[in-house]
Amino acid sequence: MLETNRLRLRQWQPSDTEAYIAMNADEKVMRFFPSTLNREETLAQIGRAHAYIEKHGWGFWAVELKSTNEFIGFVGLLGQDAQSGFPNAPLVEIGWRLSSKHWGKGYAPEAARAALKFAFTELKLSEVYSFTALQNEPSRRVMEKIGMKNTGQNFRHPKLPKGHELEHHCLYRITSNQWLEQQQ
Repeated sequence: MLETNRLRLRQWQPSDTEAYIAMNADEKVMRFFPSTLNREETLAQIGRAHAYIEKHGWGFWAVELKSTNEFIGFVGLLGQDAQSGFPNAPLVEIGWRLSSKHWGKGYAPEAARAALKFAFTELKLSEVYSFTALQNEPSRRVMEKIGMKNTGQNFRHPKLPKGHELEHHCLYRITSNQWLEQQQ
């Protein structure tokens, strides 16, 4: 669907399954999530991502390296409805999850920039949000690298129990005008 210099963002394929199962079982990858995911949970997540892309034409796309066609994770966009419990909803979020062996190579911001371009040029969105646990400095750095700003609207994640160590989240945003200014 989308391409960058090094990456392809595309619909999920059966060949992605085993690598994504291993990724979701990796404690390093999942350290800012409530837990790792088992095979069934991962298969359900793939099914939801695939169905969302089928329905909307966009979503959390599978990411592969163009040089090897290797699946390395996902990056993309997801709508959150007014009942989601997130501040400023309804909204479209940008998110990512990459295999730990591909961290530190600039793939997350590279793919996220392509997703933002799609959000603002194809979907004509006025703004895109992202959120993560306050402790998740790596994701916060990606948000800042792609031009997002912290809104200062910290919140309790609606799907985590009160008192959970990852309960408190920060909310980042970029507007279409901010994105356009970056393109000049």
